[in-house]
Amino acid sequence: MLNDCEDATPPRTADLGGAGSGFVLSRGVTLLFAVACGTAVANVYFAQPLLVTVGHDLAMRPALVGSVVTLTHVGYGLGLFFLVPLGDVADRRRLVVAQLLLLVAALAVVATSRTAAVLLAGMAGTGLLAVVTQTLVAFAAALTAPARRGRVVGTVTSGVVVGILLARTASGVLADLAGWRSVYLASAALTALLALVLYRVLPRDNAAPPASLRYGQLLRSTVTLFARERLLRLRALLGLLVFTAFSTLWSSIALPLSEPPYSFSHTAIGALGLVGAAGALAAAWAGRLNDRGLSRPTTGIALALLAASWLPLAFTRSSLWALVVGVILLDLAVQAVHVTNQTLIHALHPDAGSRLIGGYMVFYSIGSATGAIAATSLYTAAGWGAVCALGAAVSCLALALWALTRDSVPDPAHQDLPRP
Repeated sequence: MLNDCEDATPPRTADLGGAGSGFVLSRGVTLLFAVACGTAVANVYFAQPLLVTVGHDLAMRPALVGSVVTLTHVGYGLGLFFLVPLGDVADRRRLVVAQLLLLVAALAVVATSRTAAVLLAGMAGTGLLAVVTQTLVAFAAALTAPARRGRVVGTVTSGVVVGILLARTASGVLADLAGWRSVYLASAALTALLALVLYRVLPRDNAAPPASLRYGQLLRSTVTLFARERLLRLRALLGLLVFTAFSTLWSSIALPLSEPPYSFSHTAIGALGLVGAAGALAAAWAGRLNDRGLSRPTTGIALALLAASWLPLAFTRSSLWALVVGVILLDLAVQAVHVTNQTLIHALHPDAGSRLIGGYMVFYSIGSATGAIAATSLYTAAGWGAVCALGAAVSCLALALWALTRDSVPDPAHQDLPRP
């Protein structure tokens, strides 16, 4: 057993990218990872267009209905810290399959709930177990040689983007056709199928952990990694800011679109996610640029686009085309930064990939929650212009942070393992 200091910071070892087991991460398996990630993360967002229907069906008070989404996100945040790090000390195939099967059980609880208490417990469990998404991202990165890692992480992240943006559309359509419970029953069936396929396809053992860590040591080491790695702190802060901007738009855009002059239905608003799915293209594009050693300019260009996206978004009330342009720019930028962040931080300590990704995603969750709360409150108090001003301010802050720290973030093309 290693001492606490050694446990906290794993040695920088050669990254075999799964080669030691002879497993080759083909394009087909990479796409399977992407589908599984998108399916899992969608469960966090299914409830948003269903709240009124669910509340009426279970006779829930309005204040209690709002806690459905809150509990799901709280569960997700807890899972990022308490479950995702297990990927560094456990057989990831078994961990992924176990989490998917438990997620099936949580979804079944939601789908069959007859009381508010059971529903809320099921939603919290769904959020907690949906973090299998990040276990899969870390697993895919670990199975890939460094020269291809950016491309693979980009492809897998594309699945996450599509899952987030199309979840609301899919749940609205299914609920209209067969009721809100059908959404969770269908997701449970698909998740169970994916668990079976992944069990058959994934390698039995990804890589032997460098040491046998106790669970408490594992969690402490996540915190210690943040304390010791400046690059990790900087990229996590960038992640927090860009996802604050992302959530500022997507948590509030339904408000102006549901009012005159548009007065769109929930289905029409949900279809906007199809436009936002263009961000999935940026994920793959950014991954290829990272593999070429261009993480620094990729980040700078993406953050500049993020700041610029709020100009057309400010004209949403007078032009749908301006909204479409703004949405595409924002999603391209956010996903490009997100993929770059994940690629860089995983290379810091490949043996601690799950802890690095899980810890980084905690900042993502904080940013998402902050953007949602701030945007909806600002819209009520000062309107859409104030929301866009907030988004632009946060985006410019992220760009300024990158400009001030870019020289301390090495390019992976010039250094095998980036270190500030």
